[in-house]
Amino acid sequence: MEHPVGMELAVVDTHVHAWDTGRRDHPWLDGEPALPRRFLPADLDSGGVHVDAVVLVEAACRPGQADDETAWLLDLAREDPRVRGVVAALSLEGGAAVEVGRRIDELAAEPLVVGVRRLLEHEPAGFAVLAGLVAGTRLLAGTGLVSDLCVRADQLAEVTTLAAACPEVTFVLDHLGKPGIAAGAGRPAEQWASDLARLASLPNVVCKLSGLTRQAAPGATADELIAHLRYAVDCFSPARCLFGSDWPVASATATYRGWYETVRAAVSDLDAGEQAGIMQGNAGRVYGLAAAATPSTSTETPC
Repeated sequence: MEHPVGMELAVVDTHVHAWDTGRRDHPWLDGEPALPRRFLPADLDSGGVHVDAVVLVEAACRPGQADDETAWLLDLAREDPRVRGVVAALSLEGGAAVEVGRRIDELAAEPLVVGVRRLLEHEPAGFAVLAGLVAGTRLLAGTGLVSDLCVRADQLAEVTTLAAACPEVTFVLDHLGKPGIAAGAGRPAEQWASDLARLASLPNVVCKLSGLTRQAAPGATADELIAHLRYAVDCFSPARCLFGSDWPVASATATYRGWYETVRAAVSDLDAGEQAGIMQGNAGRVYGLAAAATPSTSTETPC
């Protein structure tokens, strides 16, 4: 089925990864035969979509290498003015320990660090509501740093509790909470839908429209992806949704332009301002992105 998307919009891509496997270990790449090589923002193949700016998100290196990864991502950002922000890896479960607060202060003092992420999707049930994690997350309040949430669908209820316990912290849900999308599904699964709606009822949570092609079963159609995207937009509202590609992870299951067109189709009936907000403007407000060092004038893909 064809889905018209209207005029082209430049994007602010809030979910791009970079890694250097010669410098750090990313164990999850062992199961990704197409991905274990060096990826930089300059390698992004956007299929002609004009990517005006990107946010680089930590890529699950070994915990002891996280600070080195953050320093490297910041170097990339300083070299490429299109990289406007970095979401750094940070273990928050230490709670109010001096080391956690000190590291948060260090990251908050770096203008290009716009958020942190404690990867939760591989943790056991109950981890997201541990007292230490809640206490550590509360330390983000007032720093200007958001907390990205990468979780499984069955963890949505837990992170709803976490977000409710930290009302002064802005949370950004990655990949819609990773719903399983079955081929032939007429609508989103009821449990995911109800859990997402509860999370969306909290005003301090934002949702990235990203990563769904990795969650879809073989044979799932663009219409099924669109149904999940549109449900999320309806739950959170256009003002609390952001475009993200999850590149290069998603490159194994979709092209950049294909994902761009899927997201555009999901929001095609919104007014022009709402569409532009999702694809571009909301990112600057949510992440407090730094202005470009050099204005972008090209109509070609910049990264």
